[in-house]
Amino acid sequence: MDQNLLDKLILRPFRDSKEGNYYTLATSGFVHADFSHLFFNMLTLYFFGRHVDIVLGPLGFMGLYLASILIANLVSFQKNKADTNYASLGASGGTSGIVFASILFYPYSKIFFFFIPIPIPGPLYAILYLAYSYYASKNRQDGINHDAHFYGALTGLAVAILVQPTSLTTFIQYVLGGFL
Repeated sequence: MDQNLLDKLILRPFRDSKEGNYYTLATSGFVHADFSHLFFNMLTLYFFGRHVDIVLGPLGFMGLYLASILIANLVSFQKNKADTNYASLGASGGTSGIVFASILFYPYSKIFFFFIPIPIPGPLYAILYLAYSYYASKNRQDGINHDAHFYGALTGLAVAILVQPTSLTTFIQYVLGGFL
């Protein structure tokens, strides 16, 4: 991708707030740093997205995905308006929202990682993911927008509950019944 075009599409809160480039709240969710960044986001969408699509349908899926990107980027935008060097790109807010909606709809699902051969219950994964994302967002040492992960996940969960309120009851019943 042309570097000038990429720079116009990524989220740079300091620049964007001065120039009124609020479109980057959306466009930054559709550009990636490199192929591996894109690949792992799309792989996540492939495995979790179909579960959400079954429950919400294509329009509901897209609405949840876009809302997760926008809210996650809005939080990053607000938190980093004074940072002249801050930039963010990628679909992580959207994919996190999809993952959390999938966990809500299918709490009994197990999550596997390439490097950990042990299945992790969805609700436990959700707790660990949020805790790590929150912690990592406070340290900001690795160049990853952990706020996008955290707030994208919460947005996906909130939208899923708003659209399918009975899923929360099912989720709570499952968790209270024990998921380990």
